[in-house]
Amino acid sequence: MNRNGLLIAIMVLTVVAIVAFYLYYQESQSGIDIKINDQGISIDGK
Repeated sequence: MNRNGLLIAIMVLTVVAIVAFYLYYQESQSGIDIKINDQGISIDGK
């Protein structure tokens, strides 16, 4: 594998790791979800 191919592979793996961490972070968030719309206010616990 030449140098450019290795750099591309490292960049792709880095992007995959960042996306996986972001998805895990979003999933692990806890709290409440407050929505205000034309039907009124709804509060959902996560």
